[in-house]
Amino acid sequence: MSLGDEQHGYGGTGQTRTRLPEGDPYGGARRTARSSSRSLVTVVGVVVLLIAAIAFANRGGDDSAADGNTPSDAAKPETTATAPTGVAPVRTGTGGIPAGFAHDQQGAQSAAANFSVVLGSADMFNTARRHEIVNSVYAPDVAAARQAALDSAYSSEKFLSNIGLTKDGTAPAGQTFVSRVIPVGTKVTASSADSATVEVWYTSLFGLSGQASTNPVTESWYTTTYQLRWINNDWKVTDFQQKDGPVPVGRDQQASTADDMTKAVEEFGGFTYAR
Repeated sequence: MSLGDEQHGYGGTGQTRTRLPEGDPYGGARRTARSSSRSLVTVVGVVVLLIAAIAFANRGGDDSAADGNTPSDAAKPETTATAPTGVAPVRTGTGGIPAGFAHDQQGAQSAAANFSVVLGSADMFNTARRHEIVNSVYAPDVAAARQAALDSAYSSEKFLSNIGLTKDGTAPAGQTFVSRVIPVGTKVTASSADSATVEVWYTSLFGLSGQASTNPVTESWYTTTYQLRWINNDWKVTDFQQKDGPVPVGRDQQASTADDMTKAVEEFGGFTYAR
């Protein structure tokens, strides 16, 4: 997905519209009320605040433009495409969580991207799996406190009810729970031999697909800044801060049906990221 593809005006007015399929794609969950849409966005925001998400894609450089450019052009950072580094790819660690990242900036970005995928997954709503993920990606001195906070949030029946899940964190019968983070880009803003600060830009998919769903799958955009530390020969998360956007203009595309969304989630797997 490119920003260019997302930014299409409508009739030269700068406005956009979204077409829904004929009939109700989510069995009665037409998003016609602005208050309903804002409510869902708020819920999604709460969930993402619980997720430590780091993304990997393109890295912003700090080289100045060539001589002859205007001052505004010279101030623009250059981006570099993902390219092979000669460093061995990451291996699969405990429970399918990637580990063994390179001890450099690219390794930190790769770790961040992989952590974002597991921390933004539906597995975080399963207690045993959540504990395994938190203990794998967080630094030992912060993992216990983070785990306690997440357990408190994810076990809240009110919270689970608001997003349409049962009290044990599973989807109602006939529906599929979707929770995915898709890395778009990262940049390292500070680094030393054993620490790195990475800004993450990513989109997330969140909701329930199914004919009876009242919380259809929607997308949101965020930038999260993560603090990483080199511990026991690997990168670990120590802290994070999140803000909204940048958010691209929604393209004039027809929303998929609940059946098509469910099929896509079940058939398309995620990625392991490495530079």
